[in-house]
Amino acid sequence: MKLAEEFFILGLTSDGRQFRPSDWAERLCGVMSCFRPAGSGGRNAHLQFSPYVRPTVLNGVKAVVVNNDLQKIEPLAYHFVRDFAKDNDLQIIDACILPLPGESKP
Repeated sequence: MKLAEEFFILGLTSDGRQFRPSDWAERLCGVMSCFRPAGSGGRNAHLQFSPYVRPTVLNGVKAVVVNNDLQKIEPLAYHFVRDFAKDNDLQIIDACILPLPGESKP
């Protein structure tokens, strides 16, 4: 059984309350923006979110998608993100990318 490639931190506490402040996902992703694959920085890297930690919206709820590869490149950053979710009682959902019907996954 393959482990999930990513997990989502939802902006909902374990009892379903919306997490505040409303820009929490962008703030967390901004802090993590320096963690990226080698050579992918470029001139404007400081203006972009990391491909390992990026904001999104799931069913109208702000969320952060965290790629488990972050644990390989920077274990402390990975644990920081996990601890952020735990300390704030946020819901975590494991996920993996599934190919669309008729599409093969590389």
